[in-house]
Amino acid sequence: MKTRGALLWKPGTNSGWSIEDIDLDPPRPDEVLIELVASGLCHSDAHLDTGDIPLPFAPVLGGHEGAGVIVEAGDHATGLEVGDHVVTTFLPSCGRCRWCALGMSSLCDVGAGVLGGKAPDGTNRIHVDGQPVGAMSFLGTFSPYVVAPVSAVIKVPKEIPLDKAALLGCGVPTGWGSAVYAADTQPGDTVVVVGTGGVGIHAVQGARLAGATTIVAVDPVEFKRETASKLGATHVAESIADAMSLVADLTDGVMADKVILTAGVGEGNLVGPCSLLTRKGGTTVITSAAPAMQAEVSLNLLDLTMSGKRLQGALYGQCNARADIPKLLGLYKRGELMLDELVTNTYSLDDINTGFTDMMEGRNMRGVIVYD
Repeated sequence: MKTRGALLWKPGTNSGWSIEDIDLDPPRPDEVLIELVASGLCHSDAHLDTGDIPLPFAPVLGGHEGAGVIVEAGDHATGLEVGDHVVTTFLPSCGRCRWCALGMSSLCDVGAGVLGGKAPDGTNRIHVDGQPVGAMSFLGTFSPYVVAPVSAVIKVPKEIPLDKAALLGCGVPTGWGSAVYAADTQPGDTVVVVGTGGVGIHAVQGARLAGATTIVAVDPVEFKRETASKLGATHVAESIADAMSLVADLTDGVMADKVILTAGVGEGNLVGPCSLLTRKGGTTVITSAAPAMQAEVSLNLLDLTMSGKRLQGALYGQCNARADIPKLLGLYKRGELMLDELVTNTYSLDDINTGFTDMMEGRNMRGVIVYD
């Protein structure tokens, strides 16, 4: 079919997104065609443009955080049918590999190929003027239509507004799971979240829902600190340095049980200060995506060893999309997880570059492309 999409022709050059006419193949037996209602603007897509996440191919159709309605289903699209409302997840899971069998579906062997540019079977579904086009996370939700493997599609209740459900494809589980699973936040904990954008704000919510007593949100942007205060933060700080003295005062010098790094870019010089914010025996979670060539980390190794601290990486918040997306939507329906408040601005596909500029300049918690 003929449709439109936002492409990067020169990833890593900050050249921005180009709206192009594209050709989209029909779904194969284990795929579905989704007419999207919305797609979130996630920092991971911006990383493709800046080069923090390098790509082995170009052009690429961006977008991985989407929700819509199935309009065509392959013969082997088990459990899915035309008319179903669905969320796309940027990390598909096969359910059969070692990692899925161990309950670690965020590390699925199929999901490991999401930046390869091709569908899981090694082919392309998208073309422009006969040229193959890569798809972000096997998807490419910066288009009104997407052909997606069933392993990356989660059915959701039809009463859930799809422009909010789209956020469940990446940002919400990543932040929430970073607090609930990766950090293992316990009732009564003191938790510090460093960076409260589209991922970090859900780490704040996750800490609140897990029963943390003290939640400190650290962000240089005032409106993000204000939003964090409304959604669960008990205290805010403009910088890690400010948080250091604040947390020391709040804990009588013990420091935080859990510190979660969810800054837009995970620079190595942030790890050491986050570890120093963490108490003896506590956990520092690294969720932020770092530049691919980032090989140096500022960290006091003696403090790490002698204080028995733990550094924990977190991909997708260690969530299992098939179990956790329905769980999160249940929390949303009960009014315990806030989603509506997180959509700062909506954009048309043609305004995608404005949306990313707003994100990079700190004006959005989450920007969302809405398709007519």
